[in-house]
Amino acid sequence: MTQKNFVPKGAASFRISYDGPAKEIYFLLLPKLTMLAFSAAVEPLRIANQVTNKELYRWFLITEDGSSVMCSNGIEITPDFALQNLPRSSRFFVCSGIEPAESTNRKVQSWISRQIAFGCKPGGICSGAFALAQAGALTGRRFTLHWENQPAFLEHFNDLEPSANLYEIDNDLMTCGGGNAATDLMLDMIESDFGKDLAIIVSDMCIHSRSNNRQTLQKSAFSVALGSRNQHLINAMQIMHENLEEPLDISEITEAVDISRRQLERLFQKYVGTSPTQYYIELRVARAYALLNETEMTVSEIAAATGFGSATQLTVRFKKRYGEAPTSFRRGWSERRG
Repeated sequence: MTQKNFVPKGAASFRISYDGPAKEIYFLLLPKLTMLAFSAAVEPLRIANQVTNKELYRWFLITEDGSSVMCSNGIEITPDFALQNLPRSSRFFVCSGIEPAESTNRKVQSWISRQIAFGCKPGGICSGAFALAQAGALTGRRFTLHWENQPAFLEHFNDLEPSANLYEIDNDLMTCGGGNAATDLMLDMIESDFGKDLAIIVSDMCIHSRSNNRQTLQKSAFSVALGSRNQHLINAMQIMHENLEEPLDISEITEAVDISRRQLERLFQKYVGTSPTQYYIELRVARAYALLNETEMTVSEIAAATGFGSATQLTVRFKKRYGEAPTSFRRGWSERRG
């Protein structure tokens, strides 16, 4: 193992009586991982050690072949070692980011399956659930991943249903939606390992407002973003998000939320600046954008998955929103990546 200093100096301190062995955490870094989510997971471990002046945690970085890996922001990270068998009962997290379906392969999937079979505890950061699902680790489990990647995930794994929560802990499986949700997940783990008081100190050191609730949604039911706490509006938007493949008529939505169409129109104009119909269409076009980026689905298949009657209908809406047809957009994106 690479020698590291796991207990840096700091001004804040917190006394803890624990004198047992350090808990080892391994992070498998996949290409184009999200640095924000990765660092948000590692820093609480570092802070827990720093404020207690004890080696409570040790963490190691892994890549497939031991070479550096580039994050989605272009920064490279040098790992400690390549794929190898981990100590039994240790915990590992798969850290992914953009284009998660393309960031793994059979070798990585086999490694994940093997570590779980050996008794290691799995986890996923940001879109790490893709690799876990490909390894067969999520069947019958409660899990989540970043909301942006969930549409593509559902197309790849239509028998698996991620939650909309910030993070999930299902026995030994730990997953989060990325970003600062990784900090919430680690704070939950720290509390479980060493108590609530230490978790509070670490949260304060991160200057992080902890959710304290695994059921907190990644997207805050739209109320904060809209500057509104109108339950009719929030419920209507939630229904739209849940019915993109087979869009409902606006009259069905108003009936479901017990409000008149005129009232709903007023709420959308006031808080969203557009009509319910246009907002609904924009949601579906945005889903199409995500599927174009993260799946190999045809335009016709994407049109069906986003509630458009044909590829032509989707193309008209997509071109109006993004300035080019879906086929041109995908071709241009492929050329820019190549």
